[in-house]
Amino acid sequence: MRSRIRFHTWPVLLGFGNHMDTTTHHSAAVRAGVTGPTFVALAVETRAAVDTATAAFHLSRKPQTLRAWACLENGPLRPVRCHGRLLWPTAKLRELCGVA
Repeated sequence: MRSRIRFHTWPVLLGFGNHMDTTTHHSAAVRAGVTGPTFVALAVETRAAVDTATAAFHLSRKPQTLRAWACLENGPLRPVRCHGRLLWPTAKLRELCGVA
């Protein structure tokens, strides 16, 4: 005679039973650290050109919008292509944003 696993015991065997507490409680400080990248203010940016995500942040656009501007060549500024990447000139960004 085969031994059978009863229907109500298989979730416990797989680790889904209510005997385990699987919730994770993070503090506000931990949650704040995983929200995303932080960007430097455009006025103090020292790089000659910035990546697409940074430029999109400063222009209040999504990165995909800037990629479309680069592809269609119809946006308010043109990127510099370097090794297959798009770099957006910081001086032009400052002009568009009105930052001295």
